[in-house]
Amino acid sequence: MLRYIIQRIIFMIPVALIVSFMAFLLIHLIPGDPARVLLGEEATPQTVAALRKELGLDQPLLIQFVLWLWQAVHGNLGVSIQLHLPVTQALMQRLPVTVELGVASLLFSLVLAIPLGVYSATHRNSLVEWLVNISSLLGTAVPSFVLALVLIFLFAVVWRPFPPGGYAPLIDDPVRNLRDLVLPMIALGTGAVAVNLRQIRASMTEVLAQDYVRTARAKGLSERRVNYVHALRNALVPMITIVGLQIGSILGGAFVIETVFLWPGVGALAIQSIFSKDYPVVQGVVLLVAFSYMLTNLLVDVSYPLFDPRIRLSKS
Repeated sequence: MLRYIIQRIIFMIPVALIVSFMAFLLIHLIPGDPARVLLGEEATPQTVAALRKELGLDQPLLIQFVLWLWQAVHGNLGVSIQLHLPVTQALMQRLPVTVELGVASLLFSLVLAIPLGVYSATHRNSLVEWLVNISSLLGTAVPSFVLALVLIFLFAVVWRPFPPGGYAPLIDDPVRNLRDLVLPMIALGTGAVAVNLRQIRASMTEVLAQDYVRTARAKGLSERRVNYVHALRNALVPMITIVGLQIGSILGGAFVIETVFLWPGVGALAIQSIFSKDYPVVQGVVLLVAFSYMLTNLLVDVSYPLFDPRIRLSKS
């Protein structure tokens, strides 16, 4: 197990390097000059050139990337051009907001998908199964930002039980924080609900046809115990992979949802930094998302034996 974890961590290094270089290349291909954006259109060419030299933007792209990489290896992601803060500090200030939204959206998807998926699999050809199928198709087809706008119109403009946007820290005002969280959580988590629902329904249908489930029923166990203790545990194994992959999609979706609902998270910071061509912050966000995604998938792989003892990572 330890050898497997060390190998996976070593494999993360070239992946992070490739992702960082691609992000660096793409952000520099966007038209515009961060020095001009920072100084304004009225700045003289001499002033802009001086700032470009101060920021190191007059160097060739490859030299800029190598210098950034050397600093990143030593734990320094640079200084934000726009915020005048160390990138690490800027990310740490915004990260708790994104983590709160991401965790809430993931829990929202699992709390809805697991019982509905199990019920749908155990009540085939019923009205509930039909409604679940329609809902999961709609949830998959509708983009999160469209759903966000619909939610704002219905629940913040027409009926107004929730605010249209804004964020209050959980420690300062827990009640307002929960009210601010509901709509972004639904907008971001609905797509995951649809995917998880279809996956848990398919897995449960397959598991319920296995011989050991028939044996459990033949022993006289209750239908609830058979479904939720014996069958659900094995049906959750494919779900673990899906949930691991959803971490990346949720982080990507948070970029848009945080902007729509004015949440001051990492996603909103990334969007602002792209428009202001704040290269160090964009690089830092990409590196953070890439490492978060890889670490989550490592944890998912390591957790397989907990759900299915037949899986042994050392033998794989």
